[in-house]
Amino acid sequence: MKILIIGGVAGGASTAARLRRLDEKSEIIIFERGKNISFANCGIPYYCGDVIQDRSALELLTPQKIQEILNIQAKTESEVIKINREKKTILVKDLKADNVYEESYDRLVLSPGAKPVVPPIPGIENSRIFTVRNLENAEAIKSRVKNAREAVVIGAGYIGLEIAENLAHYGLKVSIVEKSDQVLNNADPEIALQLENHLQEKGVEVYLENGAESFEDGEKLAVKLDSGKILHTDLAVLAIGVKPENNLAFDAGLEIGKNGGIRVNEYLQTSDPDIYAVGDAIEVKDMVSGYQTQIPLAGPASKQGRIAAANIAGIQKKYETTLGTAILKLFDLTAGITGNNEKQLKQRHIPYLKTYVHDFCHANYYPGAAPLSIKLLFSPEDGKILGAQVIGKKGVDKRIDVLATAIKFNKTAADLIDLELSYAPPYGSAKDPVNIAGMSAENILNNFITPVYWDEVQNLPKNTFILDVRADEDLKKVPGSLDGTYRIPLEEIRSRVNEIPTDRKILVYCAKGLKSYFASRALIQLGFKDVISLNGGYMSIKHGRRYNKKEVLQSQ
Repeated sequence: MKILIIGGVAGGASTAARLRRLDEKSEIIIFERGKNISFANCGIPYYCGDVIQDRSALELLTPQKIQEILNIQAKTESEVIKINREKKTILVKDLKADNVYEESYDRLVLSPGAKPVVPPIPGIENSRIFTVRNLENAEAIKSRVKNAREAVVIGAGYIGLEIAENLAHYGLKVSIVEKSDQVLNNADPEIALQLENHLQEKGVEVYLENGAESFEDGEKLAVKLDSGKILHTDLAVLAIGVKPENNLAFDAGLEIGKNGGIRVNEYLQTSDPDIYAVGDAIEVKDMVSGYQTQIPLAGPASKQGRIAAANIAGIQKKYETTLGTAILKLFDLTAGITGNNEKQLKQRHIPYLKTYVHDFCHANYYPGAAPLSIKLLFSPEDGKILGAQVIGKKGVDKRIDVLATAIKFNKTAADLIDLELSYAPPYGSAKDPVNIAGMSAENILNNFITPVYWDEVQNLPKNTFILDVRADEDLKKVPGSLDGTYRIPLEEIRSRVNEIPTDRKILVYCAKGLKSYFASRALIQLGFKDVISLNGGYMSIKHGRRYNKKEVLQSQ
């Protein structure tokens, strides 16, 4: 067979490499519009900030290497401009020689990726405004950064936040402009708020519910926001989002999904069985909801390439669903996400319950223990895990990967309790935060406790008796309290039970939710009828509050 692959990087390159391992005889040619056939585009923000200093470290495979190792032709600066399905040919424009030629195929693989969204904003063509897609973009940003003092990043998704961090790391004063009311829309608000607060603490200004209205040239680039505020900067980076490169597929009459991605079946075939598609340009099925979605991530693209190659080689293999598991480093914080978030579950009318766990990355008595929080979403019917978010300074990656694996294999929250995870004081605890998340969820499912959440406290009846069961040392670790609080430390709850009214709703809270659980169980069994517990404790209240610079300075 003669197999042509349009686009390199994760999807196209992995398809080609796997095909060669399965089929030594077929002719395989990759066409790449850019200058690099396979590069680590996820490393671009770190190259821009000089964390990665050697550009060649990001160049994974050169055309020469892929020819020598795999006997695959890789034609860079070669743009495919048309697909003729009837003749089974493509038209290729050689950007170096400036000529067009035709190439035939038996099987065709589309891996064109996704392109940055560039809205028609006045002044958008200014040479000091950059997008982030390839190494040439990275080189242009890095060249400008060398003589810059200020930068504005438009968009606060994964790429925008990573670029902001790395430009700040380089020494620039950075501002982020985001159209929505939070950073990182993949996360739920109380998780995103921690990232926003962390940005503010690191000196990065964040302008939410603001878009760039126009750009004006001058000694400094003037970025006018929707609010009327003008930011003066040396450069701006557009990281608004991406949209699938579907022009070739659309012009060839291939089916396009509702989200704009190329529609494929479970074998990654398009509506033409001789044409496959992988990567950021396709629509995939979300594992939790069953909805069609787009997941522009390198991991799924690489796996899709491997599966498409197997099917072309005659080894039937399915690509069934995607979880969208992702992780972000933002200065000292890490945030991991898998499955559906709370916003998505609400939008898709999927019933769910939730719990928050605030613990440490490893045994608290071992030096270096750092706080870590888990938000777990699960089905009220059977406890099946629907999604999870983890945030902290250390240990986030291993917890989010465990939770992603649990979702992939249809496990329930109760199954998390029985997971036998590695433990030694420098790495974890005898009861890992993942185990504890399962325990907390099971308590809710079994009605051992009635939870109330950080954003519901203000809506409780006015005569609710608010009971804080923290000891003095707990107050020092997590300072602050709810208005109208009556405090009885857990250790004294049984001897002072007569101080608690029996004819009112009782909200019990502590620092992180554990002591309030103990107290709630005791009160319920002592005959109190209407006991609720603040899930995640006062720590969840603190996570739901926006950074206040004056308060921080006063506390210092």
